Parts: sequence; structure tokens; C-alpha cells
Amino acid sequence: MTDQIASGRSVISLRKTYSLKVALLAAVTVLGTLPVQADEYHLGVMDKLKIRVAEWQTAEGAVRDWSVVSGEYTVGASGMVSIPFIGDLPAAGKTTNEMSEAIGVKMQTLFGLRDRPSASVELAQYRPVYLSGEIQKPGEYPYAPNLTVLKAVSLGGGLRRSESGQRFARDYINARGDSSVQVSERNRLLIRRARLQAEIAGRDKIELPKELKDAPDVAGLLESETALMVSRDKRQKRQLASLADLKSLLENEIEALAKKSETQNRQLDLVIEDRDKIEGLAEKGLALAARKLALEQRVAELQGAVLDIDTASLKAKQDVSKATQDDTNLRNDWDAQLAQDLQNTEAELDTLAIKLGTSRDLMTEALLQSAEAAQTKDNMSEAVISYSIVREKDGKAIEIAADENTPVQPGDVIKIEANVAMR
Repeated sequence: MTDQIASGRSVISLRKTYSLKVALLAAVTVLGTLPVQADEYHLGVMDKLKIRVAEWQTAEGAVRDWSVVSGEYTVGASGMVSIPFIGDLPAAGKTTNEMSEAIGVKMQTLFGLRDRPSASVELAQYRPVYLSGEIQKPGEYPYAPNLTVLKAVSLGGGLRRSESGQRFARDYINARGDSSVQVSERNRLLIRRARLQAEIAGRDKIELPKELKDAPDVAGLLESETALMVSRDKRQKRQLASLADLKSLLENEIEALAKKSETQNRQLDLVIEDRDKIEGLAEKGLALAARKLALEQRVAELQGAVLDIDTASLKAKQDVSKATQDDTNLRNDWDAQLAQDLQNTEAELDTLAIKLGTSRDLMTEALLQSAEAAQTKDNMSEAVISYSIVREKDGKAIEIAADENTPVQPGDVIKIEANVAMR
């Protein structure tokens, strides 16, 4: 069995122990995480996990990737996760960190490994939520972070239309849910636009839009966009500084080559002068031909050296010109990208304004329908909508009273009831 497992492993050998340990940590780092912190979230049936396992081998000084064990797995109805070559491991009620530890311990024990493998357990998909009762489309729905009862009702198509004229309630909740999502998206776009305007103007601080003065989530949005702006600014400055350093090095090289060329030219002039004298003496028989030939060769060598220096200087000047052009292109591309992002953001805001206006019109219409229904003589009763959540805790199902803003957790069952109250 060990040979079969080894065939699926890839061994990465590195030179230094420190680098190998860093590579091992990088190999088991979670590449993407869901908004709920893994340390606080307890797994349950139908949660999907992404597992990756690597082992640092002290004796070989290498990292072994257990690819046959790595993959995506679902917590089964028994609360167990079935992993090849490892078997079933309890998962329900555990955190991802506890699962990581359990996988490493089980593999070390099962395969008799000297070093315990490091396992990364990432929550790939939450278990679903369920809607029941007075809902247009009861059933199972995927869980999304920050899900509330109101948003869950919107997923199910809103409240069920009753024969007693409660259509307005469903329409109102649908429109209200859409409006809530659209307002949140609009706030995010407004902060993005403010950040882009600050970057274009060269400011180091984002000016808060007046539309968001009283927004409840504005502090978090502003902090997020400010951090993004600072990061982008640092990246551009690093790129520009690198180009400036390159230009400085090239200019120093050009200056050094110019001095070297001047020295070589002086030597060349002296050798040419000496050669001319020797030629005169040779014609009179007062100098040897070998001396003349040596001077000719020296002249040729110095001329070649001068040509090489001039060529290197020309190449350095071309590189300076290219670095200058790269600097200009970087600034132009940066400005063009900012302008394009601002234009796209403005277009998204315009589209969102139309959608938001439509949702508010639908909410107004639903309220008007409600008022008209209240004025009819036959409407002697009204429906009172109540919500509750059935949640599993410590292996037992408990029912919790809820309202539209109550947060929903993975695996919850949301019950919607319409109680008729006589006037």
C-alpha cells in the first residue's frame, strides 16, 4: 500500500532547511477562506471541505505532497468525512483546525511516519439552509455569508400569496429585500468612486461622500477602500522608484564610459603619433620594420577598444531612453486605468439608481395595496407574519424566535407562519 501511495506523491527538494520549512507552510496555507472564521465555525452534515496534506521529512530534507489524500470532501449524514487511505474521521461539531490536527495524527499513526504531516482544511461550501411554511418556494437553499431571515425569504420568492389578499406583503418583502441589497451595493460603489477621485486628484485621503454621512456600514467601507488606495499607491511608487534607480545606474555607466573613452582616445593619439615617427625613421632605414608593425597593431587594438566603449555607451543611452519611456507609460497607464475604473463605476451607479428606484416604487405600491385592502368591508382580518429558526445545538434541535434581521447560520430551518388576527 505504501508503494501505491508513494506513486502519487511529488517530492520537492530545496537547498536550505529554512526555505523548506517556509515552503511547507506555504503548501498548507488556505488559498481562499469564507467570511466565517474557521476557528469559530463548527462543521456539520453537508459541509464541503477542501483538504490538502504535505509532510516535512527531516531525514531527507524535503517536502512530500500527499496528493492522493488531498481533495474536496463532504461531511456525510453520519457526521464523518471519508478520506482515501485514512478512512472515516468524525467531523460534525469540530472546527477546521481540529480536523487538521486529527488528519495529521491519524496519518502519522497509520503509516508509521517519523514526522507528522501538516494538513490544511478549508471550508469550501457551507451546508444549506431550509425554508418552510408561508413561503412562495419552500425548500433547500445554499447558505451565503451575512444571510438574514429577510434575505432568506427573498431567496424563496417571498411570502406565499394567501387568499385573504396578502399579496402586498409578499411584494413588499421582495422589494424591500432587493432594495436592501441595492443600497448596500450603492454604498460600496460610492466609496469606490470617492477613492478613484482621490487617486486621480493625487490626494492621500478619501473624502466621504455626503450620501453616506449616516450610513451604518460606512466606517468599514471607508477603511477597506483606504487600505486599497494605500496599497495601490505603494505599488506604483515602488515601480517608479525602480525605474528611477535603473536610470541613475545607466547614467552613471554612461559617465564612466565617457571618461574611459577619453582616456583611450588620448592613448590612441599618442600611439598614432609614435607610429608616424617610426614610419619616418623606417623610410630612412633608422628603425626596424618589427617596431612599426607593433605600433600598427597597438593602434588597431586601441581603435577597437574605443569602438567597444562607444557601442556600450550607445546601448546604455538607449536603455536610459527606454526606462524614461517605461516611466511615462506607467504613469499614463495608471491614469488611463483610473479613468476607466471611474467611468465603469459611474455607469454601475446609474444602473443601480434605476433598479433602486424601481424597488422603492414597488414598495410604495405594495403599501398602497395594503391601505386599499384595509378599507374594504370584507377585509375583517389581517395576517400577522412571524418567524422562527430551528437550529441544532449539542445534538438537539431548538426553536428560536426571530425577526427579519435575525442572522441565519448554516443548516438552519427558517419557519414562516401567518397568523390571522381579527379586527
